[in-house]
Amino acid sequence: MTDLSLYTKISSLPDYLKSEVVDFIDFLSTKRKKEKPGKKKDRVFGYAKGKITLKPDFDDPVDDFKEYM
Repeated sequence: MTDLSLYTKISSLPDYLKSEVVDFIDFLSTKRKKEKPGKKKDRVFGYAKGKITLKPDFDDPVDDFKEYM
């Protein structure tokens, strides 16, 4: 949408709706200012070390699936 088409649409509105458009634009401006482009944290190698454990029989076949093997 170009600025000209936006201006044309806004200018065709009645005055009470134009004031609502102004309020909405102000709302969007304040919302944009509150949003801070957060810097992503660098990933640390080995961060989850020791938090995940596998049982010794993890690779063993499951008894429930014997008839399919």
